[in-house]
Amino acid sequence: MKNVKFGDLGLSEKILRAIDDMGFEEPSKIQEEVIPIVLEGFDVIGQAQTGTGKTLAFGAPILSKLDRSEGRINTIILTPTRELAIQVNDELNRIAKFTKVKLLPVYGGQPIDRQINALRRGIDIVVGTPGRVLDLIGRNVIDLSRIKFLVLDEADEMLDMGFIDDIEEIVKNCSKDRQTMLFSATMPDEIRQLSRKYMSDETKHVSIVKNTMTVATVAQFYYEVKQKDRFESLCRILDVDEPSSAIIFCKTKKGVDELVEALDVRGYNAEGMHGDMSQSQRMSTLRKFKEGNLDFLVATDVAARGIDVENVSHVINYDLPQDTESYVHRIGRTGRANREGTAYTLVTSREYYILKQIEKATRSKIRRKEVPSIDEIFLTKYKSAVARVKEVIEKEEHKRFVSLATELDEEYNLVDVAAALISMVLEKELGSNYAENSIGSSSSYVRLFLSIGRMDKINPKALLQFFSDQADTDKEDIGDIDIMEKFTFVNATEEAAKAIIKHCSGKRLMSRRVNIEISRPR
Repeated sequence: MKNVKFGDLGLSEKILRAIDDMGFEEPSKIQEEVIPIVLEGFDVIGQAQTGTGKTLAFGAPILSKLDRSEGRINTIILTPTRELAIQVNDELNRIAKFTKVKLLPVYGGQPIDRQINALRRGIDIVVGTPGRVLDLIGRNVIDLSRIKFLVLDEADEMLDMGFIDDIEEIVKNCSKDRQTMLFSATMPDEIRQLSRKYMSDETKHVSIVKNTMTVATVAQFYYEVKQKDRFESLCRILDVDEPSSAIIFCKTKKGVDELVEALDVRGYNAEGMHGDMSQSQRMSTLRKFKEGNLDFLVATDVAARGIDVENVSHVINYDLPQDTESYVHRIGRTGRANREGTAYTLVTSREYYILKQIEKATRSKIRRKEVPSIDEIFLTKYKSAVARVKEVIEKEEHKRFVSLATELDEEYNLVDVAAALISMVLEKELGSNYAENSIGSSSSYVRLFLSIGRMDKINPKALLQFFSDQADTDKEDIGDIDIMEKFTFVNATEEAAKAIIKHCSGKRLMSRRVNIEISRPR
C-alpha cells in the first residue's frame, strides 16, 4: 500500500511549502483523514488524543481555504487552557509562514487592553480560551457573526473544566453559515449533545483508535529544558549516562542534519537517517549502528521504520513526536528481548502539556529528571577514567611503559604523576565548552501540591471553582491538574499560585481542610 504524502491531500502550494519547511515527511492518520474532509466543506468530529497532529489536521485546510479579502475574523479556535492556546497558535503560525494571515492568541493572565488593540488592528484567526473569548465578545471587540470556521479543540477537557456554558454562549454568537470542527479524546454525552445541537446532519466522524500499550521493560523519563539549552542538555545527558547505543529522534529532516553536525563538532560518534537520504546511505548507516561502529543514530520517525536493532540501550526524544503512536513506536526501539531500556524526552514548558497527554494516552508514568550539572559529569568521567586505569593494570597492558614510569619516579612522586595523567585524560573528556553549571527549565507555571485526592471525590471542575471562590483566580490561570488517590498536583501561573497558597491553604474543600504548598522535584 502506497504511503500518502501531504501533496496528495489537496492543500494549497503555500501551505505545502510550509509543511515541507517544517520537515514533516508524511501525514499522521488523523491528518490523512481529516484534511480532505475539511477541504470538501464538511463539519467533522475527530476523536483522537492530544499529540496526534490535530492542529495541522484542521489548521492546514483552514489556511488553504481562508479568504482574507473580507477583512474580519475568519476563524475562531477554542482551547481549554492558555498553554494549549499558545501551542496551537505557534503551530498555526508555522503553517501560515508563507501567507499573510494574522493570528492572535487570547487568554486570561495577560493585559486585555493589549489583546483588544491587536484585534482592532485586524486579525484573521483567533485562538483562545472560552472565558477570555466570551469577555471580548461582551466588550464588542470580537464579532463572530460572519466567521467561516469554528474549531473546538480538546472538547472533553473544556467540559471537565466547566466551560460548557461558555462554549454554548460563544457558539450562539457564531455565524450559522460556518464549518465546525470538534476534537475530543473521549465522547461523553454532553459533547455528543453539543455536536448534535450545533453541527450539521452531514457531519463526518473520524476516530483514531490507538494501541495504548507501551513496552513494559522501558523506563521513561523527561527533562524540562529551555529551548536554547536543548542541545546542551542532550550533551550533558549523554556524558553522564554514557549509553552504549542510542537512537535520538528529531521531528524534521533539517533537525537531523543540524543535530548530527553539532554532535560531530562536540566529538560524538553520530550519523543521521532521514527520507532525503538514498537507500544505500541509510543501509550503510544502519549497518554501522548494528555492528557497534556508531554510538548514536539520529533519525526521523519515517527513516526509523523497519529498524530492528536488539542492543539499543537508550531512546532519546530530542523533539517530541508528532503523535502519541510515534512515541510508542520510538520507545519500543529499546527494551527488546526482555532487556531493560531507557527512554528520555526533552520538553520545554510549553510542551509539557503534550507530554502529560502522551502519559495519559499510553497509561504509563514518565518521571522527571534534572539535567546533569558539570559536577555530575566530572564525577562520571572521573569514575570512568579510574575504571579504565584499573582495567589496564589488571590486563598488564602497561608493562612496556614501566621504564618511563621509573624514570619519572626518580624526579616526582608517582601519585602526582598518576594524578597528572588522569587530569590529562579528563581534560580531553571534558573538552566541551559547557555553559553555566546549572541549566534547567524556565517554566511559567508553578507546580502546587494539595493534600486532597480522588478518595475525597474531587474533580477538576470543583478545584477550579474552589480557587475562583477563595483566591479569585481565572480558569485560564490554571494549567495541568493531576488528581491522585490521596493528593493532587496543580500547575498555576506564578501570580495565581501565590494567591492560591495565601487564600486557599487551610480552607475546607469537600469537608476536608486542604494543605497547599509548592511541589519540590525529588
